[in-house]
Amino acid sequence: MTNSLSRRSALATIATTAALAHRLTAADAAAKTRVNHSVCKWCYPKIALEDLCKSAKDIGLSSIELLEPADFATVKKHNLHCAMVSFPQKNGIGRIEKAFNRIEHHDTLVEIYTERLQQCAGAGFRKLICFSGNRAGLDDETGLKNCAIGLKRLLPLAEKHRITLVMELLNSRVNHKDYQCDKSAWGVALCKAVGSEHFRLLYDIYHMQIMEGDVIATIKRDHAYFAHYHTGGVPGRNEIDDTQELNYPAIMRAIVATGYTGHVGQEFIPKRPDALASLKQGVKICDV
Repeated sequence: MTNSLSRRSALATIATTAALAHRLTAADAAAKTRVNHSVCKWCYPKIALEDLCKSAKDIGLSSIELLEPADFATVKKHNLHCAMVSFPQKNGIGRIEKAFNRIEHHDTLVEIYTERLQQCAGAGFRKLICFSGNRAGLDDETGLKNCAIGLKRLLPLAEKHRITLVMELLNSRVNHKDYQCDKSAWGVALCKAVGSEHFRLLYDIYHMQIMEGDVIATIKRDHAYFAHYHTGGVPGRNEIDDTQELNYPAIMRAIVATGYTGHVGQEFIPKRPDALASLKQGVKICDV
C-alpha cells in the first residue's frame, strides 16, 4: 500500500510539474509575440516577392512593406499585410528628394497621393509613406510650413479612408544628404502644425541613431507621434546583431512599453550570403 501511494504521489507530482512547465512555456511564448514583425521588400532584391511571402510566413512575419499597388494581390494571397505602402511619384516628384517642402510640388503630390490613398483604401492598408524633400537652400521653418500646407490638402481624404500619411525621418549625414525631415524634433513640430492623427512619423532607428542618438529616450518622449518603426544596424545598415552599436532588444522593450501595437519593419541590408537567415535572426532579436 505504501509503495502504491508513493507511486501515485510521484506521478501526481510529475503531472503537476509538467502542467506548470507547459503554462510557463505558453506564457513565455505569449510574451514573445508582443512585436508585430514586417520586412521591407527592397532589402531583398534577389528574392521574388512570391518567395519572400512564403519565407516571411515561415519566419513569423505578418507583413511585407514598401510595396506598390501591383504587389498587393500577392501579399494578400498569402494572408500577409502591407504595413507601410510605398510612395507614388511623377516626374521625380514624390521621391525622397522632391516632395512636400516645396509649394510648387503640391499640385502633383495631391494628384498622385489621391490615387495612392484610394488604392490603399481598396486594399485595406492603412499607412502610406511620404517625404519632406531636400532643403536645397530652404530654411527649416519655411520647409515645415510648406509641408503642413501640402499635407493638409490630403488630410480630408486620408481621414475619410482612415489612412495615416507617415513621413519618414531620414539621416542627412550618410545616406540622404540635405534631406529636411532629418531630426525627430522637426518631425514632431510638423505633426503639431498639421494637427491630425492621420499624419504621423516613421521613426527609423538606424537613421535617427546617426542623426541624434538617444533613441530610447526619444521613443519614450515622442512615441505619440510615431506611427511606425524601422530597424537597421549602425554603422553600415546591415544585420542588427552584436556586430553593431544598437541594443535592439532594449529598444524593442521601450517601444512595447509605450503601448505600440503596430508593426516594426526590418530594413537592414543583409551582407551575409544567406539573407533569409539574417532576416530570421533579426526577427528573433526583436521578438521581446
